[in-house]
Amino acid sequence: MSGVLSVTREHDHGGAVIGVAWLLLLPLALAAVAYLGAAAAERSHGRRAWPWYRDVAWSAGLAIVAATLVGPLADAAHEDLAAHMVAHLLAGMLAPLLLVAAAPVTLALRSLDVGPARRLSRLLASAPLRVLTHPVVAATIAVGSLWLLYATPLAAAMRDVPLVHELVIVHVVIAGYLFTASIVSVDPAPHRAGYPLRLGVLVLAIAAHSVLAKHVFAVAPTGTAIVEAERAGLVMYYGGDAVELVLLIAFFAEWYRSAGRRLRVGERRALPGPG
Repeated sequence: MSGVLSVTREHDHGGAVIGVAWLLLLPLALAAVAYLGAAAAERSHGRRAWPWYRDVAWSAGLAIVAATLVGPLADAAHEDLAAHMVAHLLAGMLAPLLLVAAAPVTLALRSLDVGPARRLSRLLASAPLRVLTHPVVAATIAVGSLWLLYATPLAAAMRDVPLVHELVIVHVVIAGYLFTASIVSVDPAPHRAGYPLRLGVLVLAIAAHSVLAKHVFAVAPTGTAIVEAERAGLVMYYGGDAVELVLLIAFFAEWYRSAGRRLRVGERRALPGPG
């Protein structure tokens, strides 16, 4: 009888978790429909065509987040720290890089009516958003929360309480997006930090992420087997390096383009005027 009750409780608990995970897919679906609809409207109105590769980046980013919430990877992440680490890298690093590359704010400003577009512009210029998108603040939230998670007993709660895993995924997506957007400026930002500051923050964030990966490898989180922690540490270290390399390339490419634009403007100003 007790065995039947145990199975029933596990079934109910698992069903509740699955329900929450599927519920989290709703905003992803709405975001996909809204973005692709706005992009299609831009093209149909005969205005400057919205690049197709941004549609692909947005769709791929949302699909990656969905895969960390529902499906084989999500199921494995509830049981194994290494699988969770794969989900963390995908949802917290790769997906935000793709979502930022899709330039959703730019698309919104181009497709919204004048009134909503002005309200969005005021929101972008607001003090709270200025603080959240500052590279130092964004990096502290993104990397600091990972230290809080993997270097404390919260790691065990994430494994034992599946709902915590879902909340962690939501957090790393948002934190990863804010950090990535603070480093690479695809969308307009009224309070964009300078390139040297962004580079310094990026280098420190990469270092902190690498040190955390080594910590996970050397000191298994509470309730995690040593072999499992070692696998998770390796995934975090090498997988993080791969995504961070792409972010570095994107950052330096932006800096190079910006320097080229300033050089061309300076050359035009230096040209002698007529007469």
